[in-house]
Amino acid sequence: MAREFNVIIERDSEGYFIASVPSLAGCHTQAKSLDELIERIKEAIELCLEVEQETFVPLEFIGVQRVYV
Repeated sequence: MAREFNVIIERDSEGYFIASVPSLAGCHTQAKSLDELIERIKEAIELCLEVEQETFVPLEFIGVQRVYV
């Protein structure tokens, strides 16, 4: 059964892309290219689902807001 996940993608100061999945605690990865990042985050999601098994509760995506402090 295919599941859908929201993935947040950012780029750090060294040019690496960083992906994280808010609905899966600790599920993140990084890569130099977006293509590689997508493959890696899919693998990370699969591993996180194996660990969490029945405790996964999907989050409803509302939006992204940049806040300046």
